[in-house]
Amino acid sequence: MDNLLKGIEEVLLMGPGPSCVHPDVYKALSRDTLGHLDPYFIKIMDEIQVLLQEVMNTKNQLTLPMSGTGSAGMEACFVNLIEPKDRVLILINGVFGKRMQEVSNRLGANVDTLEFDWGTPINPEVVKEKLESDNYKIIATVHAETSTGVQNPISEISSLLKEKDSLFLVDTVTSLGGMDVKLDEWNIDASYSGSQKCLSCPPGLAPVSFSEQAFSKIMNRESKVPN
Repeated sequence: MDNLLKGIEEVLLMGPGPSCVHPDVYKALSRDTLGHLDPYFIKIMDEIQVLLQEVMNTKNQLTLPMSGTGSAGMEACFVNLIEPKDRVLILINGVFGKRMQEVSNRLGANVDTLEFDWGTPINPEVVKEKLESDNYKIIATVHAETSTGVQNPISEISSLLKEKDSLFLVDTVTSLGGMDVKLDEWNIDASYSGSQKCLSCPPGLAPVSFSEQAFSKIMNRESKVPN
């Protein structure tokens, strides 16, 4: 049987991801495998945490690369933070905002949405009006909507939450490594990304980060995390 991998030709990838992989990444992938309890493996993971904190502009201790795609990162954030009947507001202007809604509904949350025309950014004034009349446990949106390429005004949305007792959850799958992502400055409580976009690595890792407030929510859940 022919090895089909030999038939892969070099291709210039210009979509939102997967993107072309840097040669140094291929070299790293060719290194010997270590056991996950090997002390040197732990040392490498500690260094990766520091580097992720740097690119995400955060001091969050719970910052790590999860095994899985960006969608796995989304699942990890929503599944750990949402409990049944939690009030959740999703700001939607593309495919991945809709997926946030689907995941939240599946987890039994009480979900509200604000939907904006695809191809246009979220309007903070509309969000402000909504927040003046309602309170939510979690407010979630996408930084750069992969399906349309639109960047949403995360810092402006964040400023609306300063007086709110809400967790701010942001998808940075397409943006991390390609534009500024400032978790601490923007008061983002939970974020997830993917290795195959601007980070220019193969698919399979989902960087995630949780603030102290988000970690407290996880540790003080009243219900078990669903399987």
